[in-house]
Amino acid sequence: MFIALGVRLWRAFLRAGDSAAGTRIARIALASSGVLATMLAVFSLLTVMANVQGAAAPFASLLPMLTAGADDARLTATLDEARRQLAASGPDASPALDVMLGDFTRYHVAMAVIAAIVAVAFAVLCAVLWKGFAAARPPRGRLGRVLGSFGVLSAVLSLIMIVVAAANTATAADPAPALLAFFEGGW
Repeated sequence: MFIALGVRLWRAFLRAGDSAAGTRIARIALASSGVLATMLAVFSLLTVMANVQGAAAPFASLLPMLTAGADDARLTATLDEARRQLAASGPDASPALDVMLGDFTRYHVAMAVIAAIVAVAFAVLCAVLWKGFAAARPPRGRLGRVLGSFGVLSAVLSLIMIVVAAANTATAADPAPALLAFFEGGW
């Protein structure tokens, strides 16, 4: 929805005239609205990514609820036992901890895959936008500035997604230290 709204706003911005003061205010309003719609579209994408990740690994998604305000003595003892087993990192892990580690791994694998797909999509979008920027006449005109700005934004978002994919891949490869850090209150 925000993507469609953003496209309509940016197209209206490109069609806005250059002459009167009223159109200058309209262009500023259209550009501001386009930026807001673009930011909301990116935020919506991040929300969808997190929801898909949570659907792929629901237990790991709910772990923060388990550790928040752990006042129950049995829960505290259980979390202490999990910390001890993770710190020992030996073969004596309980079946419950094996399930936790498996779901924690799946949680990070899911985000690594999602982020890699989104990174490729942003890289393709970047290439298309820069091709349009190169074809824009004049390149420094309004169309060129819009295409160039979105080309830079998509390149930056692609790089961010590559970092997210790499970090989640590294965590999935060795999940025990990350899960221990989580149980100890760090991320």
